[in-house]
Amino acid sequence: MRGLLSLAAAGLFVCCVGAAGLGAWNYQHVRQSSGEARESAEAFLRDVVDDDADGAYDRLCVDTRERWSREDFVRQLSVPPTITRYDIEDVQVASDQGQLRGTVVAKLTRRSGVVDRREIPLVKEDDQWRVCGDPF
Repeated sequence: MRGLLSLAAAGLFVCCVGAAGLGAWNYQHVRQSSGEARESAEAFLRDVVDDDADGAYDRLCVDTRERWSREDFVRQLSVPPTITRYDIEDVQVASDQGQLRGTVVAKLTRRSGVVDRREIPLVKEDDQWRVCGDPF
């Protein structure tokens, strides 16, 4: 009986250490990814502010590019109220069934002076963060 309890305790210890290690690895992975997600969102918004619609379009995920043609996207960016400034306020990254997804909250300043907050959805595709959804 004593041997069985010792074996069970050792097994429980190994499971706890493994779970803690996996949790630490996942935390570091998500934390690193939040920086990458922020950089991708900034690059997308910089393209939008600089009127580089083609560059911004290339930063969209496959699903969004299937819904928006390049011409429609370029047209949408040229319609007032255009974005003249942005400020990223928050970045959230999580793993959803092995797929990294993120949300960047940005304060967008329009040419008219109106400022609004937008959540910009991101997804990691082919080792790159891409805007996935309607960012405007």
